[in-house]
Amino acid sequence: VQLQASGGGLVQAGGSLRLSCAASRGSIRYISMAWFRQAPGKEREFVAVISWDAHNTFYADSVKGRFAISRDNAKNTVYLQMNSLKAEDTAVYFCAGDDSHGSIWYRAPPQSNFDWWGQGTQVTVSS
Repeated sequence: VQLQASGGGLVQAGGSLRLSCAASRGSIRYISMAWFRQAPGKEREFVAVISWDAHNTFYADSVKGRFAISRDNAKNTVYLQMNSLKAEDTAVYFCAGDDSHGSIWYRAPPQSNFDWWGQGTQVTVSS
């Protein structure tokens, strides 16, 4: 599976963006999908994850209530709706897929669980 993230850009604080992660060369229908991000000078961190059937999600505390992850398996695409953006949300956002570690989370899944990664899309929030 190849993943292509898009939808990043420059937005003012308080604004919204929707990121997309389109899959090709395979189906993500039965794959848990997640978003991670990496800010300048920082390690990549977990943002959100969604189960293959969209019944389960889990968010980082820093984005809970502002971001929403969703998916459209018919379109082989995962989304991240980002609202009330803050300057600290500035980062490169990556989508990732995991087909072997279950679909219920009580804590952020480790990056090592994810076998497929997109190339990243830049989100810049101006304050």
